[in-house]
Amino acid sequence: MSDEIQVSVRTLGDVATVIDLMGDVTTFAEEAINQAYQGVSSGGAVNIIFNFRENDYINSAGIAILIGVVTEARKREQKLVMTGLSAHFQKIFRMVGLTQYADLYPSVDDAVSALRNGGSG
Repeated sequence: MSDEIQVSVRTLGDVATVIDLMGDVTTFAEEAINQAYQGVSSGGAVNIIFNFRENDYINSAGIAILIGVVTEARKREQKLVMTGLSAHFQKIFRMVGLTQYADLYPSVDDAVSALRNGGSG
């Protein structure tokens, strides 16, 4: 388990802003994730995709960080979705209630299609 996370941000036209998470989502990731989220929010992002494609480990502290981001996104009336989660973490996200506020999609492309069509996963 590494305490290093790399977070990168990219914009997909006028559809969404993607926050790519590479590495473990633990307490060590809090600053990087929050900085990325605050940065895209202050830039006016409305649709935000958290992409976990290159992620193998999320612990309870990581889930708490994500709950904080989801809560903030709801206050700002942003649409936040999550992609690339393994079946194991999809199940955990459902169990802790994250999926009530953030839809899950298999890939960024699936999320973009849904956001374009105004749908939910």
